[in-house]
Amino acid sequence: MAIYSLFLLLFCTNLSVAKRYEPTWESLESRPLPSCRFQNRVLDPKRWAAILQASGAKYVVLVSKHHEGFTNWPSNYSWNWNSYDTGPQRDLVGELATAVRETTDLRFGLYHSLFEWFNPLFLKDKENNFTTQDFVKMKSMPELYELVNRYKPEVIWSDGSGQAPDSYWMSKEFIAWLYNDSPVKDTVVVNDRWGRGDICRHGGYLTCNDRYNPKSLQNRKFENPMTIDKNHWGFRREANIEDFYTSRELIATFAQTVSCGGNMLMNVGPTSYGTFQPIYEERLLQFGKWMKINEEAIYSSKPWTTQKDNATNAWYTMKKTTSGTNVYAILLDWPDKNYLYLNAPVASSSTSITMLGYAGYFSYSIVQPSWINITLPVISFSKIPSTDAWVFKLTDLKN
Repeated sequence: MAIYSLFLLLFCTNLSVAKRYEPTWESLESRPLPSCRFQNRVLDPKRWAAILQASGAKYVVLVSKHHEGFTNWPSNYSWNWNSYDTGPQRDLVGELATAVRETTDLRFGLYHSLFEWFNPLFLKDKENNFTTQDFVKMKSMPELYELVNRYKPEVIWSDGSGQAPDSYWMSKEFIAWLYNDSPVKDTVVVNDRWGRGDICRHGGYLTCNDRYNPKSLQNRKFENPMTIDKNHWGFRREANIEDFYTSRELIATFAQTVSCGGNMLMNVGPTSYGTFQPIYEERLLQFGKWMKINEEAIYSSKPWTTQKDNATNAWYTMKKTTSGTNVYAILLDWPDKNYLYLNAPVASSSTSITMLGYAGYFSYSIVQPSWINITLPVISFSKIPSTDAWVFKLTDLKN
């Protein structure tokens, strides 16, 4: 099933203090305790959930802990370095999980970094060439079990495993428990980042690398983890407008991904106050508007025999119904002339062609050897369903 999802990256950094201190107790004791930049003073989980629902996403993945080790829940294994003890003093994972489940139909998932940049237990294991597992047994794995038992996520998005083999991380033992005995054993899915050499080979669905968009049909289910910000995964104060993908670019990437059998995980970086920057919210709502018109070609669709049409910039999906098979051509560039050539579909005598979101049928002719030449009428701006991409629905094809 082709769907798209949202990735919410929240992380904590310490405030840097420009003031210098003299080697006297009076000066040294004047230094304030470092505080977490991630304050989340105005975070409204229900508003987040409403925006996520409006975007057309079907699952959301919240960063529970990134590589700096700060947990966005009151973990028993991250004392005083979590969102409840410092910073916002809130259980961010729990609050968003509740809001998503109570107000939307999205599935709730969690990202978790297996390793931590500065944790001395991990650094010692690394120094020992990962022949010891103190960090895994005392920190990383206990956190994962805690997350699953407490919040019951249906997606586990593991990351940060590439320095050590999965035998060090005890990944296979965890996934076996997840599938056999966990509270989400019947619904949970996992990705492929569970140890050195596992990515793009083992796990549930494949991510292979960030921004993975193969543009060809894949044998296994994959996900394209990408960002609205072209250059970064988190919120940036210094970002310029040209640093963000347009809605048209996002939809084009999505069409290519879905056509090849993948899902798209679109990253949004909230501010430290717990809000979405307006451009992120705008992109999500623009995407959701397009999805609402064209969801028939996306949800529960499958790859067709052809992914990209050779005659035009159109990508295909298909869906079987009780009356036959529908093929959807997602057109990314509107033709300069009043006709559209498609060379992948082979029309039958009963083939019909429509555009999702537009009333009426399109006339067409067959061009040798088997191309379809669709006549495009003059459509007023108020009637055109989108200015980003257009979906033609073809029924009763020979192929």
